[in-house]
Amino acid sequence: MLLFREQIPADWLPRLRADLPAVLVDHAHLERKAATAAINLEKFRLLFDCVHELNAIAIEELQHFELVLRLLKKRGIPFGQPIPSPWITGLMRSIRTGVQPQVIDHLICCALIEGRSCEKFQLLGRELVDIDLELAAFYESLVESEGNHYAAYLIMARHIDEAETDRRLDYYLDLEAELTRAGNPRPMLH
Repeated sequence: MLLFREQIPADWLPRLRADLPAVLVDHAHLERKAATAAINLEKFRLLFDCVHELNAIAIEELQHFELVLRLLKKRGIPFGQPIPSPWITGLMRSIRTGVQPQVIDHLICCALIEGRSCEKFQLLGRELVDIDLELAAFYESLVESEGNHYAAYLIMARHIDEAETDRRLDYYLDLEAELTRAGNPRPMLH
């Protein structure tokens, strides 16, 4: 697994535990956006060999979206408007122009999002047991999938240009650490 350069902020978990309905709405939107991101990557010629793998990721993300929607319905939580994540926005704003740089950067951003999700879902699976066993089990069930998506995106980027991917990954790990330190006062996954 990826070694992030900054720990999850200490106030993140208490903030999420205090407003699980908002977390679930945010999570639903993240799964929808993750599916869209995988499909959008299919337009790049550099990834034509990866279309089946990108489709598989998109399908799995849509399945996760549906699972979160079912949890929302079961709990009587309305599906609301998405709230932009400063962390994700900060990563995506740094994507370069030009086909190859754009594809590599986008794949790295997707990998980092999936990697952080894997880490955070693992934490939620462990730390929600005392207040919401169903939700703890749900998050634990997603850990492997998120880790697989992280690896898949990074492998795709390295297949295009390994040296450039490693160079940009170093840049993005620094940026990700900076964005993590900046924090987010809202009860959001990222």
